Order: sequence, then C-alpha cells, then structure tokens
Amino acid sequence: MNKVYPLDVSSGYPRGAQPVGQVAPEGENVITFQRVLRALRRRLGVMVAVFVLTFAAVAIHSFQLQPSYTATARVIVNTRDQNIVDIGSVLSGMPANSAILDTEAEILRSRTLIEKVVQRLDLVNNPEFNAAKAEPSEWDQRIDGVKSFIKGLLPFGNSAPAEATDQPPEDPAAAERAELDSVISALRDQIAVNRVGATYIIEISASSRDRKMAALLANTLSEVYLDNQLDTKFAATRRAQEWLDARVGELRDELRDAESRMEAHRASTGLLRTGGDTLTEQTIRSINADLTSAQADYATKAARLRNMNEQMREGRGIDTIAEAQSSTVISNLRASQTVLSARKSDIMRRYGEKHPEYQKIILEEQDNQRLINAELQRIASSLEQEVMIARERVSSLQGSLNRAKGELAANNRAGVEQAALERDATATRTLFEEFNNRFKETTELDGITEADAVIDSYAPVPGSPSFPNTNLNLMLGFMLGMALAGLVGLVLELLDNFISSPEEAEMVAGVPYIGQIPLLPAAGAFTKARIKPAEYLIDKPHSGFAEAYRHLRASIMFADIDKAAKTVAVVSSLPSEGKTSMTYCLGRMAAMSGTKTIVIDGDIRLRQLTETSGVKCEAGLLEYLFGEARLADAVQTDEKTGLHILPLSDRKHTPRDVFGSRAFDAMLNMLQQSYDLIIIDTGPILLMAETRVVTSKVDQVVVATRWRKTTRNTLRETMKILRDFHANVAGVVLTFVDLRNKAHHDYTAANYKAYAKYYHDK
Repeated sequence: MNKVYPLDVSSGYPRGAQPVGQVAPEGENVITFQRVLRALRRRLGVMVAVFVLTFAAVAIHSFQLQPSYTATARVIVNTRDQNIVDIGSVLSGMPANSAILDTEAEILRSRTLIEKVVQRLDLVNNPEFNAAKAEPSEWDQRIDGVKSFIKGLLPFGNSAPAEATDQPPEDPAAAERAELDSVISALRDQIAVNRVGATYIIEISASSRDRKMAALLANTLSEVYLDNQLDTKFAATRRAQEWLDARVGELRDELRDAESRMEAHRASTGLLRTGGDTLTEQTIRSINADLTSAQADYATKAARLRNMNEQMREGRGIDTIAEAQSSTVISNLRASQTVLSARKSDIMRRYGEKHPEYQKIILEEQDNQRLINAELQRIASSLEQEVMIARERVSSLQGSLNRAKGELAANNRAGVEQAALERDATATRTLFEEFNNRFKETTELDGITEADAVIDSYAPVPGSPSFPNTNLNLMLGFMLGMALAGLVGLVLELLDNFISSPEEAEMVAGVPYIGQIPLLPAAGAFTKARIKPAEYLIDKPHSGFAEAYRHLRASIMFADIDKAAKTVAVVSSLPSEGKTSMTYCLGRMAAMSGTKTIVIDGDIRLRQLTETSGVKCEAGLLEYLFGEARLADAVQTDEKTGLHILPLSDRKHTPRDVFGSRAFDAMLNMLQQSYDLIIIDTGPILLMAETRVVTSKVDQVVVATRWRKTTRNTLRETMKILRDFHANVAGVVLTFVDLRNKAHHDYTAANYKAYAKYYHDK
C-alpha cells in the first residue's frame, strides 16, 4: 500500500514535504557515519584510481632517483681562553652566546669558505658539480637531436649560427669566474650546517653521489673553517703589528719634540727646580720664615724698650725694670749701694749726720746712683739700637719677600704654558709606553695563536644512501595518495548536484516522492540494444519493473483521498528523463489492471509517445482539435493490453494555442465521461510553454526526474513553474534508477540482492 500524505493547510503541500527553497530538516545536513560510508562507496572507484596513480607515480619517481650519500662532521666551537702568557689577543675569542654560534654556522656555508673547498679539491673539473664537464646522457642526446631537427625545419634555423659569429668573444676571465661561481653554488646546495641543540657543537653535512666524496667534502670544509680562523687571526695580528710599529715610531718622535719644547720653555722662563719646587718658591719660603722671625724679634725688643721708658718716666724703682735686673753693672752698683747704706747707718749711729765720714758716704751714694742712672741710660740706648736694627731687618726682609712674590707671579704666568707642555709630554709618554708595550706583546702572539674551534669528529664514509629514502617516499606516497583520493572524493561530493534519493527529491521539490522506475538491463551481453520498457512490462509482469508501475499507479490514483485522479499529466524538466516511456508503461499497467485508460501524446514537436507505441495514424490529436477528424478515427488501441492511444500525426507544427483552446477543454471533459484514467505525455516543461498550460488543466501532475542526471536547480525551477501555474502535483518519480548503486545514495533503499530475490524475473 502506498504512502498517504495528509494535506498541510498551512503550507499547501502534503505533510512531510517542503516548499521549494525551504531549509532542509536538521537531520538532512548532519554528517553521520552512514552518510560518509555511502559517499566513500559512491566515489570508491575514482578514489582508488587516484590513490593508485598517485602512489605509482611516487614509487616510480623514487626508484628512478639518483642515490645520494650524506656524511657529517662535527666541530666544537671552543669558548675557553688558553692564556699561555698574560697577554691579550689582537682578535679575542668568541663569546658564548647563541647569536655568535648561529653566525659561525652561517660562516661555514659562506661562499668564501665554499670557494676554498672547491679550489682545494679541484671541484671545477668534477662532473658532479660542474655540469659543463659532464658527458650528456643518452636522453639528453636525444633531446638535443630533436631540438636540432626542429631548428633545421624552421626557416630561420640556419641563420642563427651566422648571427652568433657577429657577437664579441666572451672574456676568458669572466667565463672562468662564472664557471667557478656555478660550481660554488652547486656545492653550497649540497652542504647543510646545523647547530646541535643548545650546545657548542656544529654539524657539517655534505651530500654527494660518491660516498667517499661526501666524507671528503665534510672533512675538508671543517679543516678549511679552522684554517680560516687561524688565517683571520694571523692577518689581524700582522696588521696590528704593522700599525703599532708605525704608530710607536710616530709617538717616539712626538714625545721627543714635546720634552724638548718643555725644557726649552723652562730654561727661558727660569722655572728651574730643585726637587719638586722652583727656586723662587724655595726663596719665598726661606724669606718668609726669616721675616716671621725678624718681626717677632722686633716686636719683643720694641716692647722691652717701651716698657723700660715707661718705668723710667714714672720713676719707678729699679727693681721693676727687667733690663736692670739682668745687668751685671747695676747689680754690682746696687751691691755697693747696700754696703754704703750699711756704713751710713753705722756712722749715723756713732757719729751723726755732720760727721765728715757721713758726708763722704752721702757723696759716694750719689756717685753710685749717678752710675746706676748712667747704666740705665746706656741700657735704654742699647735697646733703642737693637729695636732700630730689628726694624731695618724686618723692612729688608719684607722688600725681599715682595720682590720674590713678583718674580713668583711672573713664574706662575709662565707656568701655565709650562704645565700645558708638561701635560702634552706626559700624555705622549703614556701613549708611547702603552703602544710600545702592546707592540712587544703582539710580536710574541705570532707563535701562540689558536683557532676558536676544534674538530670533534671527522665524517666517516657513509655506508648507505641518505637519498632517496624509499620507505619514507613510499609512505609519503601512500599518505599523499590517500589525501588526494579523499580530496577528489570530497570535491566530487561537493560538486554533486544531482537528485540521488527519495528524501533528496522530496526536500528539493517540496512534494511527495511517489515511486521509482528501475533501470532495465541490456538485451544481451554482446549487443548495445536495450529492452523496450513497454514490452518488458508485459513479458515480465512479476518483475520489479512491473511492480514499480503498480506502485506508481496506486500512488497517483490515491494522491488526493477526497477525489480520485482521472486526468494525469506526466512532465519532465528536460528531454531524455524517461517521461514518455513512463507514460506509456503506466497506461499499459492501468489497462492491464482493468482500468479503462487512454494516453494522449501531448509532445507536438517530437511525437515520442506515438513513435514509442508504434501506432500508424493519419489523423490524431491535432486533426481532432482542428475539426478535421473524428475522435473515434484518431484513437488507436493497443492490442496487447487494450490501452487506447490518442497519437499525433506527422504534420508541421501549428502556431495555434492547442492546449489552451476550448476544443481541448471539451475533449478532456468528454474523455472523462468515457475513461477512468487519462494520461497525457507532455514535452519538457522548461522548454515548452504548452506543457505549462496542460499542467494547469489536469487533476494530477507527475514529475519524472532522472536519477543521478537531473540537477537540484533544474528540479527547483520545474517546481517553481508548476506552482506559478497552480498545478496540482501528485509527486516526483525517479526514473532510470540503478538498483545496484542506489544504496550508495538512498537512506532507506532495500538491499539489491533482497530486492532481486523477491522480484525475480519470470
């Protein structure tokens, strides 16, 4: 029993179907394992072909590659300083940082070092690195022969050598250099230099077709690298020695001139020195000391004189005068005065004041006092002389000091220039000593210079080729083949725009899927002729092909449960979609089922139903509509099934609107009175306007869609036209369905073996 789709009032389409352009249900766009597996099964042949071709191409290419050997030497960059003597190098050792080590790795691949390797090993004459020295292979000779043959056929082929003779000859030196550069580039491409992790070890790898040459290249480059470091240091040391030697000579002359100018200026300005000071400074120091002493002596003596004069003016006793106390004469006179005083007292007691002895003593006292005063005057006079001498000495020393200061000021003014000369001489002397010492140290470095790297291990001769890695290439070829196969399958799936399954047909068309027409096999194994569907339907009534039409007939008859369909139009989007065969077979099946059925050929351009049924007619549909024949004369009967056929006669196309006329409407009404089912075969709806008119006048429209040939966009456009003409579409029928491959596209398709077992041909 066929499916029944209740009407959905909101959408106007049967429940479960979707209008054109509506988004598919969420489950339709979900990528599941089953969908992926079906896609793989659909594209398996193409994907296998792509995989096999890719894998075979990689394998063939790998086995045809020229083998290459790789040898690796290891160099340790030495960051330790071995100081045999405490002398700094002209070119210091390399600091231990990544930038320096990476720089050294790049130096190892520099063209300068590679050129030294080329010259040391004479690689210019090695055919492996100099293509000009290689003998052409048999394949190259064939290609050159073909080129020469083609040039000989060209009209200007013989004139090329004549033109070449007019060119100036190439410079031999430039040609030799160009050849050397090409060899350097070729060798550089075969050299790989890598730093081992974060260590100070650098690996030097060289590749060559000759295993011994590979080891020789790696070891030679290591040795050249060490020799280059030594040569660089030696060259730097020699340049430093030459420059230091010239500079020391210049500084020696400059020092001699500076010292001569300094001494000449000292002699001319009198800036003579004994020890650290000049003579003027020493003189000032001495005069200053004497002046200080003289001033102190003058002050002392002046004070003594001033004190003595004050004591004498005030008439104080002699005991208050310090100079009198220190005078021997005064001391003696005072002693005599004491004796006289004692005699005076004694005579006074015995004789009285008038005694001559008393008077004599008085006179003696007066003489003695006069002598004391005279001595005091002498002392005062002596002090005045001493004060005057001291003052003169102070004045003399002050004058000498002033003169010395003037001389010192002049010396100081001259000393400014003298100091500048001394600084110049000192600076020149310092530079001379530094450069002279450095020159002697650099001279000693010639014999103790070492490279900043050592060879950790020499490259051994490799035992097996490093290229090509056949196993790796085959694995990559396998992976590449799988990737390309998957990519091709994915692209084909993305580009696949054909209707493949009932669900897809319903989703795109927005109407129910009402059946499928299987693809019939060929008539024989050795013939291209195919079985006629209408004959196969009768010969094999229990086949799956016949059962498909029974199901289709039931689906059409009960598409509208409220009203049985009596007029049915079978349409297709484009030609060759099985529309005519489906119309004829559907009519035969209905007739065999006991339904009074008539089929009408509505394709007025190609008359395919008429040709398929094989009827011969002189009058047909057009003649009846134009009133040129009766309907009974136009209708033909299928002898095998009793199906009535209204064909088209072989006449020119008419410009009249046949299907939009009243005569056609009247004919349909009349036929509905006589027949239970009227099926109209139409032309492609996208190409013929008449088909669109027919679809608007029938009860149901069946859309024939060719499986895996009709595109989604084509079906959408067809459904849009049918909606525009308000056609009542019963559903979509998939034609030419290959049941063997349908399971790769259909979610609900039965297994082909089970289908064939049930619907066996008999």
